[in-house]
Amino acid sequence: MKVLITGGYGFIGSFVAERFYKEGYEIYIIDNLSTGNKQNIDFNHKSYVLAVEDRKCEEIFRSNRFDTVVHLAAQVNVKISVEDPILDSKSNILGLSNMLTLSQKYNVNKFIFASSAAVYGNNDEIPLPESADCDPISPYGINKWLGETYCKKWKELYGLDTLCFRFSNVYGPRQGSVGEGGVISIFMERVMKGKELVVYGDGGQSRDFIFVEDVADAIYRSSYSTLSGVYNLSTSTENSVNDLISALRSMHGPVTIVNAEQRQSDIYRSKLDNSRISFDLDWVHKYTFEQGIAKTYDWFLQQHYLQEQKRVKQSKPHRFSKLTPIIRTMMPFAENVFVFGITAWFSLQLKVSLSDFIDIRVIYIILLGILYGNRQSMLAVGMSTALYMYEQLNNGRELISLFYDPDFFFHLAVYLFIGLVVGYAVERKNTTLESKKQEFETLSEKHEFLTEVFKETRQVKEELQQQIMNNGDSFGKIYSVIKELESLEPEKIFTSTVSVVESLMKSQAVTIYTVNKYGSYLRLLAKSNSTHFEAGKSIKVEDSPYIQTLLEEKKLFVNKSLQGGIPLLAAPVINQGKVVAVISVYSMKFENFTLYHQNLYKIMIDLISSSLSRALSYVEATSNQRYMDGMPVLKPEVFADILASKQLANVKHGVEYMLLTPVDTFDFSDDMPQKVSKFLRETDYLGMSKEGKLVVLLSNSSQEEASFVLNRFEQNGIYMRMVEEEFSYA
Repeated sequence: MKVLITGGYGFIGSFVAERFYKEGYEIYIIDNLSTGNKQNIDFNHKSYVLAVEDRKCEEIFRSNRFDTVVHLAAQVNVKISVEDPILDSKSNILGLSNMLTLSQKYNVNKFIFASSAAVYGNNDEIPLPESADCDPISPYGINKWLGETYCKKWKELYGLDTLCFRFSNVYGPRQGSVGEGGVISIFMERVMKGKELVVYGDGGQSRDFIFVEDVADAIYRSSYSTLSGVYNLSTSTENSVNDLISALRSMHGPVTIVNAEQRQSDIYRSKLDNSRISFDLDWVHKYTFEQGIAKTYDWFLQQHYLQEQKRVKQSKPHRFSKLTPIIRTMMPFAENVFVFGITAWFSLQLKVSLSDFIDIRVIYIILLGILYGNRQSMLAVGMSTALYMYEQLNNGRELISLFYDPDFFFHLAVYLFIGLVVGYAVERKNTTLESKKQEFETLSEKHEFLTEVFKETRQVKEELQQQIMNNGDSFGKIYSVIKELESLEPEKIFTSTVSVVESLMKSQAVTIYTVNKYGSYLRLLAKSNSTHFEAGKSIKVEDSPYIQTLLEEKKLFVNKSLQGGIPLLAAPVINQGKVVAVISVYSMKFENFTLYHQNLYKIMIDLISSSLSRALSYVEATSNQRYMDGMPVLKPEVFADILASKQLANVKHGVEYMLLTPVDTFDFSDDMPQKVSKFLRETDYLGMSKEGKLVVLLSNSSQEEASFVLNRFEQNGIYMRMVEEEFSYA
């Protein structure tokens, strides 16, 4: 399964991505990084640094075919929306329109849009239900409200399944200091830095704060639900600024408060009613305000500690870091002079001469040559020669005589030789080291490049492996889809079958016909709910040669000649050696009309037959428990389950049904139920409601067809009427 999260590097988006990733989804993120941070995501995902209004986004949709799109990317700063409405509209309207268009074009199953409590504006109603008047007071709120309208119209015009969540004030780790709910992150940052907290007014302003992980959980769970429309996403509780300060004091200790004049534009109280999402999604928030604040505080405390460690590390002085380049250049010369001074002191001040054992000037030359190379070693040679000459002159020798003294030239030659050899050796060593260092850096870059190539190759391999595992035709996918057929109620199996066949065969033209007990007629039970596909409500077997062949041979029918007016594939559903239904596919992509898909279809029909046989066997074995004593009338709980299946088929596949009930009350002692059951088709049901009414369920019947049945009943002395209202259990 693939999910695209716009704004996935942001505060809420990163938690949503994390939740889907833990559930085994492939994560794709579009984010222009205007407020998001890539460091918020530390797991494998596919990244696209783009604005949601960019036309390049189409290539992303074309290449990946997403199952779900969660649209969180937005300009969330209310102040900026007021100062620059065009910028706000560009992201929040044009970006949304682009995502909706691409989702519809590339068959996204679910589109989830992040709206906001800002759509309500200054509304004094507490708590605010979804039906409350919307009167936004900022361009940000206006554009969120328009975004909900866009989602609604895309569902009406194009059939895109859309869901809008009006977030209350979301808070938690990774939150910045801008946008809605920012008071918590602002206070956290100021507390960590030891700054005072600015409270506007008396601090009694309340908000409906919801922890970010609860938001991510609701978004994930709604992605595979049937929910659509607009829902509040909140805790339906109020917490004031003073409550927040108290929570911070309990964790951090004393904090300084500075009171300021209350801002006129601020809403004093805010709380959203979450009863609809709680009931429809069976969802409740996991974290209390205190628990969420504690987790948020721990995260901010850890981030503050890491920042302090980084700051201290960066502030440590490096060797010579305060020296200017000129001074650093002169340092070797200064050190040379310093060492020469020590050498001169040893040579001139020691009473015992060391010349009989070792010349200390030679050690000085070698040392400087090793430390600094040829330049300083030759300088050391010159200074050592000068020191030797000074010593000789200090002993009473004439300067001119030194140039005739072989011993002087011997010392000079030794100094020069040692200086050149050591300097050259060290220079060569340094040159070799520099060369090796450059070679090492080159190899390191090459290694890093090859490592990246390896990682990308490994990633592509894993993605291909996941694609194989998640492919619509893989055994894992077949198994997950067939699990929809795990029911002991035949009606539920037939209702689920259409979705199963549509998913595996990638077709929106699927029908299920039941076969009457004489094998002469087929009655439509369910079909794909597509505006471009129509199917007859009944088929006469003698008028359809392919049906005759299929019923006789009980084998898969393949329309190899591509004859018009009949399905491309049709297969019998068999129970106890008898064909009880026919499942047909009328259209599919040409590239899918292959032997592989024919075999896939046959395997699928065998699995459906197996599920149906099990359900029919169960119905037969429990028939005495399903019907009221001595009457062909289903018990209320059994009839309620069948009616629920019909309602689901009506919603998902547009299959009609009608309910009839007697005009007058009747006594169970008479034979009215037996009379009614004689005129019902095999696909119709007679049951009892919880109110004690006899109810007839006409499968796949319109109001006009129900009128025909009523006339037939009336001709036989049975007076019934259509039921316009739903029964309480429906």
